[in-house]
Amino acid sequence: MRVIAGKAKRLQLKTPTGMDTRPTTDRIKETLFNMIQDELYDIHFLDMFSGSGGIGIEALSRGAKKAVFVESNRNAANIIKENLIHTHFEEQGEVMNCTADRAVAMLQGRERFHVVFMDPPYKKGLEKEILHHPSFMDILEEKALVIIEADLETEFLNADYTGFRLLKEKIYKTNRHIFLEKM
Repeated sequence: MRVIAGKAKRLQLKTPTGMDTRPTTDRIKETLFNMIQDELYDIHFLDMFSGSGGIGIEALSRGAKKAVFVESNRNAANIIKENLIHTHFEEQGEVMNCTADRAVAMLQGRERFHVVFMDPPYKKGLEKEILHHPSFMDILEEKALVIIEADLETEFLNADYTGFRLLKEKIYKTNRHIFLEKM
């Protein structure tokens, strides 16, 4: 896995061993960032369920001012820290080694984000729990963009988007990205 573009272009990133994380492939990451490139300059980016941190580091490389990485697995959180040092983004990145719902509660009143990327374990409904967390809307800037990576079978109903507007959905061979905007 590598950084696709920007300041850290071509730098290789470490990934956790085992099956606890699913790094987003370079091809899907490139497609995603081509779609959101205009949203990244000088923003605060939240990478939830961040695994190796590849998505948040890509955002920093492409111009985000700050990225917060939320990862509950201690080994993965340590790899994110190593990747931030390797890419020279350690000053712009913050790693929170806790659950996503705990991170949302801790960030309330402290930080607001322009773009949020969520790549939770598939088929557990964690993305819906975060969308409905009582503090989630409070950590989002006006018209914040929320991107959810999900498997092809996960159902999303209009009720799942309360407070958000569905912008688009990008379907790949094995998964998809759902783009929501805070209303």
